[in-house]
Amino acid sequence: MFDITYNGQPKSVDEHTTIAQLLADSGVNIKLCALELNEEVLPKSVFATQTLSPGDQVEVVTFV
Repeated sequence: MFDITYNGQPKSVDEHTTIAQLLADSGVNIKLCALELNEEVLPKSVFATQTLSPGDQVEVVTFV
């Protein structure tokens, strides 16, 4: 396990956790969100393959 920052709060995640897994674990609907990883907006097409690294900063915005 290692720590990331998720919407400004520290969060521990397992090694090899993908963006898609993080969002699912957080109850976020992938179809209704935008995500920034280390100040870079990521396309949804990489959510299933992009893994997290120690110290990553993740910001998620959900749409209503």
